[in-house]
Amino acid sequence: MPDIPVRGRLTADRPLAGLTWLRVGGPADWLFQPADEADLSNFLAALPQDVPVFPMGVGSNLIVRDGGIAGVVIRLGRGFNGIRIEGDLVTAGAAALDAHVAIGAAEAGRDLTFLRTIPGSIGGALRMNAGCYGRYVADHFHAARAVLRDGRVVTLASSDVAFAYRQTDLPEGAVITEVTFRAATGDPQALAGTMADQLAKRDATQPTKDRSAGSTFRNPAGFSSTGRADDTHEMKAWKVIDDAGLRGAMRGGAQMSQMHSNFLINTGTATAADLEELGEEVRKRVLETQGIALEWEIMRVGRATRA
Repeated sequence: MPDIPVRGRLTADRPLAGLTWLRVGGPADWLFQPADEADLSNFLAALPQDVPVFPMGVGSNLIVRDGGIAGVVIRLGRGFNGIRIEGDLVTAGAAALDAHVAIGAAEAGRDLTFLRTIPGSIGGALRMNAGCYGRYVADHFHAARAVLRDGRVVTLASSDVAFAYRQTDLPEGAVITEVTFRAATGDPQALAGTMADQLAKRDATQPTKDRSAGSTFRNPAGFSSTGRADDTHEMKAWKVIDDAGLRGAMRGGAQMSQMHSNFLINTGTATAADLEELGEEVRKRVLETQGIALEWEIMRVGRATRA
């Protein structure tokens, strides 16, 4: 690593397991926590182009493999978690938690309630086109700021993002620094009630007290659960996993949750390999028994073993 002056924190061989919800994985060669956007821009501009960069949020939808991550992991902190509201536009720093943005918007009479039960931060929500109850980031996206791999700061419009179900096509190595949403007007009290109902439904059906990374696989139907009373469960990931007889399946310390079979959990002793191998076994069995190719929703990154 060249001697690059930074105002944030640059740490060598930084363990990452404690920064992910699943609590697994090896270290980053380097972890950079920039002080602000200018610090990030200057660092990326000076970083040799052959050094890989991986932007990491709060690790809510991520398996870091046991060998860790080569190059530089960039994790945004306090300098990137502000929320401001101007008319129908809600702008949130990429490190702001989805839940905090939903609550802040609701208090100002703006409806981004679909974000309330989505784990993680806004940068990750954009990258994954996160959604719930039939609404997605794409439905409310107005613009985003990002620092490109060469250090340039750019504004991204919808045409630059290429939204799809549970994915986007962002520039390679780009680090999202803030996202602006367009939000409809709503009564603050009614919006608070909606979010309370959503939380109650989530806690009744999902293993929120276990170490998980949210939904493991994308729904084969190509859309998220709407949460409506007339919603059907055919072609939902949990249903095809159940039909393959894999609810509660285990490998080492990894388990497909008994409460919700599309949640991969660390029972306490799992390695990243346990988790990924169990997920691959589920994909294999579902394909063999039902002809359905499940796609990972959890991002898996890094080396299986250290070099």
